[in-house]
Amino acid sequence: MVSKNQIKLITSLQQKKYRISHQLFFAEGVKVIQELLDSNFELEHLYTTQYDFEEVSGIKKSLIHENDLKKISALATPNSCLAVFKIPQEKEIATSGLIIALDDIRDPGNLGTILRLCDWFGVRQVVCSKETVDIYNPKVVQATMGSITRVNVAYVDLEHYIAETDLTVFGTFMDGENIYQSNLPQQGVIIMGNEANGISEGVEELIEKRISIPRFGDLQKTESLNVATATAIVLSEFKRNLA
Repeated sequence: MVSKNQIKLITSLQQKKYRISHQLFFAEGVKVIQELLDSNFELEHLYTTQYDFEEVSGIKKSLIHENDLKKISALATPNSCLAVFKIPQEKEIATSGLIIALDDIRDPGNLGTILRLCDWFGVRQVVCSKETVDIYNPKVVQATMGSITRVNVAYVDLEHYIAETDLTVFGTFMDGENIYQSNLPQQGVIIMGNEANGISEGVEELIEKRISIPRFGDLQKTESLNVATATAIVLSEFKRNLA
């Protein structure tokens, strides 16, 4: 059984202001929860409808009914488990290597997918503008499929960060240099812009090298690529010389 206070707390964590005030977030599904348990994230409490997660102490685990899980889940079709974790302190931002910087990314699914892509391509640092969706949004956590445990994410004043970095700053634009013909380094900051508006004007002014993904369609009618899809192509090209 889940108490009314527990239900109230967990459901409140769907909102950023309560995640901040309680310094807690939740994850759903066996894979994501197991990845978090195997990492440095600290478990607050686990709720499950199955006799699983034997490594978790009984003090921090509750066996509940499916109806109780529905009351606390953020999913239309709840999984078999939900776990509440403590939000860790932000780590120091990396100053070398390849870094993805996100300028006002609003869609939780896009952010989660971008973190999975960074994990896949070995990018360990993502820097987000303060307007970008919260990494601990339940939909973001779900979409990362565990990659949230392996990619460091920091929220910053993006213009100030770019102005201060010693790395070459790349930006994706329709009129940039063809990425397939570019000599791409293994270090740098790659800016990916907002789903609807692209890279903001203040950030654009600070970009040193403009790159583009060319359109090959005969009609050239497609206006843009989904930001997560574009990130996949860009990271693939930056990493291609290492294959």
